[in-house]
Amino acid sequence: MDSSGGEVEYEPVSVKAVLSEMKDTAELLIDLSFSAVLSGSDDVAREVLALEARMDLLQMRARMSLLMAARTPEDAEQLAPVLGVVGAAEKISDAAGDIAKVVLEDIGLPDAMRAALPEAVETLVRAGVAPESEYAGRTLGDANVETETGVRVIAIHRGTVEQSSTSDQNAGRSDNENWITNPDRDTELRAGDTVLLRGPDDGVATVYERATGEAYEPPAPPEPGIEDLERAVDSIVLMKNISELAVDLAYGSVLFDSAAVAEEVVELEAEVDALQSRFEAWTLQAAARVDDPVSLRGLVHLANATEVISDAAVEISEGVLRGLGTHPVVAQAVSESDEVIVRLTVAPGSEFDGVTLGDRAVKTETGMSVIAVRRPHRDEDDRDGEWVIQPGPETRLRAGDVFLAKGTRSGAERLGELTGSG
Repeated sequence: MDSSGGEVEYEPVSVKAVLSEMKDTAELLIDLSFSAVLSGSDDVAREVLALEARMDLLQMRARMSLLMAARTPEDAEQLAPVLGVVGAAEKISDAAGDIAKVVLEDIGLPDAMRAALPEAVETLVRAGVAPESEYAGRTLGDANVETETGVRVIAIHRGTVEQSSTSDQNAGRSDNENWITNPDRDTELRAGDTVLLRGPDDGVATVYERATGEAYEPPAPPEPGIEDLERAVDSIVLMKNISELAVDLAYGSVLFDSAAVAEEVVELEAEVDALQSRFEAWTLQAAARVDDPVSLRGLVHLANATEVISDAAVEISEGVLRGLGTHPVVAQAVSESDEVIVRLTVAPGSEFDGVTLGDRAVKTETGMSVIAVRRPHRDEDDRDGEWVIQPGPETRLRAGDVFLAKGTRSGAERLGELTGSG
């Protein structure tokens, strides 16, 4: 059965392409679901549920193909971790759907939550491409959106089902699907498309106006009004950030077959569990002090869904943790996905040798986020060296340091040049 109740029959598909689309979709869903909560937007929440339904279909196709490929016990051993990656992506999708339902079902959520989210959620806006828009009929490369404004078009919802062009197929869109989850510079924007934009506020405002012909009015977050809930709200925001980092590191552990990175994912998941436990205690204490305890239900939903995302991160890296290694199809899918993860080494005398991440403003200059740094190993027993997780602006890089970064392909190339790895 597909998400709309129709029959799904087996058809030969590229497992690599399906896994890549599932990764992109799962990561998009995390951002989109929290953005729906931040803005209180039913429209954005419905987009989340539409993508969740798409994910259900993708995971069914992936499972069918993997079952067809398993012919011997050796095949089953190699493919078991791939099934884990498929299941984890679907689990993230379901969690995002639960977050969206907080908005759609008007589940109680204190104003303090929406006031805290802007610091944790990068601006993500949904905009329609008007017929008279300067973008209509142009490719993303021709429109030069990201270079001029710093804004990425991270997904496109095509309003009508049409025969897809070559560029659409390259962007991961099949002939009968409405979503383009990893558009590239060759993807054409059309009148009637709905684009999802992510980037700095001023850039988003510019692209929104050019696409829709209307001025962008960002939602005004309310001031925190329930002091007793501040610790509970802060814990959810921290859980979200740690869970997203865990997912990024999990895919990094798979891509580079690194048990050390996979073990960091387990540590982060344990940290999320501890935060959830403290959150529950703080929420129960606050419930006795607020006029309407039912208004706190949304917080419980958010915390539970966020904890599921961290659990899924462990599932992604489980094959590496258990010594089964990484199946080539998974590594290729991660490397060819929308937001790439790269591993770079700081070369002696390069622009990054001896400077902090803040000195170079890596995020601003390249659009890449450094998610982990590994110092050179200290002895023969310390093969992977010391990992610095969640490096900040004060983190100093030195020659020989290895780091994982996430972002666009063009940003990865630029970062490679600066570190001397390009």
